[in-house]
Amino acid sequence: MPDLPISAPPATDPAALVAGPPPAWLRDNCPCAECRDPRSGQKFFQITDLPAGLAVGAVTARQVHGADAVEVIWSPDGHRSVYAVEWLTAGPADPDQGDHRNEAGKQLWEAADLGVLPEADWPAYLSADGERARVLVAVQQLGFALLRSVPAEEGQVLAVARSFGFVRETNYGELFDVRVEPAPDNLAFSSLAIAPHTDNPYRDPVPTIQLLHCLRNAAEGGDSGLVDGFHAAALLREEDPEAFAVLTRTPVPFGYRDARAELTAHRPLIDLDPMGRIREVRFNNRSMGTLRLPARELEAFYAAYRTFAELLLRPELQLTFRLGPGDCLIFDNTRLLHARTAFEQAGARHLQGAYADLDGLASTLAVLRRTAVLDELAELFHGPGSADYLGEVVTVAEHMLQAGALAEAAGAPAHLVAAALLHDVGHFSGPVSGHDLMAGTDNRHSHTGADLLARWFGPEVTEPVRLHVAAKRYLCAVEPGYRALLSEASEYTLQVQGGPMNEQEAAAFAALPGAADAVAVRRWDDEAKETDAATPDFEHFRPLLASLLRR
Repeated sequence: MPDLPISAPPATDPAALVAGPPPAWLRDNCPCAECRDPRSGQKFFQITDLPAGLAVGAVTARQVHGADAVEVIWSPDGHRSVYAVEWLTAGPADPDQGDHRNEAGKQLWEAADLGVLPEADWPAYLSADGERARVLVAVQQLGFALLRSVPAEEGQVLAVARSFGFVRETNYGELFDVRVEPAPDNLAFSSLAIAPHTDNPYRDPVPTIQLLHCLRNAAEGGDSGLVDGFHAAALLREEDPEAFAVLTRTPVPFGYRDARAELTAHRPLIDLDPMGRIREVRFNNRSMGTLRLPARELEAFYAAYRTFAELLLRPELQLTFRLGPGDCLIFDNTRLLHARTAFEQAGARHLQGAYADLDGLASTLAVLRRTAVLDELAELFHGPGSADYLGEVVTVAEHMLQAGALAEAAGAPAHLVAAALLHDVGHFSGPVSGHDLMAGTDNRHSHTGADLLARWFGPEVTEPVRLHVAAKRYLCAVEPGYRALLSEASEYTLQVQGGPMNEQEAAAFAALPGAADAVAVRRWDDEAKETDAATPDFEHFRPLLASLLRR
């Protein structure tokens, strides 16, 4: 007879698990509905609302949806918190994770490292989430990507920016034109060569993403260039640590003024995060103001400044390419320095630019990754889920969609609708298939499905899935008449899966915190076998599933 899916008590003393962390930290992270909004995770309380003399009181081992947990009763207010053991035993956060802005996790490069430019076709980028995610990952990791075949029409650069974030409007407007002007107030609007530089260094914060969309480029010259400023700064740190130190600790005045704006910022050329990692390069000789320091400090700064400037001009660091009509370059303006060769003033060269921000790009990428999870689940429904359902009159997908719809119609909470919808994914995601089950081998699809879903969902979704087979065995043992309602195929699988529980097994199952949820899913499972039932498709459930995905 198969083992019951009953988790063992925590192997570690529950009191020991909560003895190490400071009480204020532990209480500040209480996950209960009194402390946090269950959907957003935002806290309802301020740290000053916590009682003085906060201390851990009674500590008890618990199980929540079949997972080990620890209950804490707090002193002096008696508040109750329940923490998952998995959460309590997680080690300190990796300092290289979390901040997508610093050098950790970036792929630093020089020109020879890039065999192929990170690029994509605009129509494919728009139509395929995976292609869009690939482009945004390139901007995060390499610092840039190139979109081809963007319509060479004025204003299209705004559509590109809005495809992953929000346009950052400046004194130049939502967008700006890069072309020769008769009396330019910025050298970018001339035909002169422009050395590698950061745009808008006189802003704080500086725009973190820049876009340049080519409308025309018939001029001789005018090629574009990029330098990985993080790589250059890392080389400076390696080759001349003292110069690196000078440039990271010296605030530099940057400024811009015209009839409508006067902008200033005082930031170092190389900015570090609190862990000492490179987080921003801000380099623009045209906008650098007068640095006023004691002579010795000025001498040290200008020696370091020149060393870094020479390093940035090394040919091997410079990636040069030509933008053609319809090409749109997206790059990290806080990391990459961009440049331009001189061009014939009489030639037609017209780019349109815009600014956006990395946080919007990171947000869009995170949502796309959630979408990819749901795409993977959708493919299970459309692919292997279209097969017959183990001797029933419906396919596996029809069966699961019906179960999800029944749970929704019953007003079940979101996690139970999801569990009902996904309860049988284990039939086609494990090493032993549903056909093996019908041939007499238990494929333990409830466990396989729960383990698969645990990659994306919490135990409130996975444990009813893990327990739904046991729930059938339980109901056969304790509910007169239940077994007679089973279909012929379900009666057969009951025997393969261990048959009705005995009295001891049934009592143990009923004591599980997740038993009631599993029984509810089981009942919808039993009902979801109607031919031609009007059932919503998988897309109907996407928003609900997205709201339950682990952050």
